[in-house]
Amino acid sequence: MPTFIEMDRTVTLADQLKDEGHSVVLINTFVVPPAEADALLAAWTADAEIMKRQPGFVSTQLHRGIAGSGTFLNYAVWDSVAAFRAAFTNPEFQARLADYPASATASPHLFRTVAVPGICAA
Repeated sequence: MPTFIEMDRTVTLADQLKDEGHSVVLINTFVVPPAEADALLAAWTADAEIMKRQPGFVSTQLHRGIAGSGTFLNYAVWDSVAAFRAAFTNPEFQARLADYPASATASPHLFRTVAVPGICAA
């Protein structure tokens, strides 16, 4: 099971799961020793198969740091916090956390888009 490390120490994932707003993006970084990257990828793939069957799931994309890095970044879009919360607390998903390498750390955090005039839309 990965060790969870808050991405923002002032706002926990548990706090964010109380939000009732609309569309959110999950950003989750995983770090493992490079030698355990294949084990992390296998565990993440099994999790993604569960998540993509959940109501409110829109899409996901996994990225890996270059040059042999053991750092991964998952970007997943959900219709709402409620949909993500239901999927994250799903017993099938929770049981799969044990498949991650013991050395893995995970830092999940929820985001919403920000409009910046002339640069990006919300």
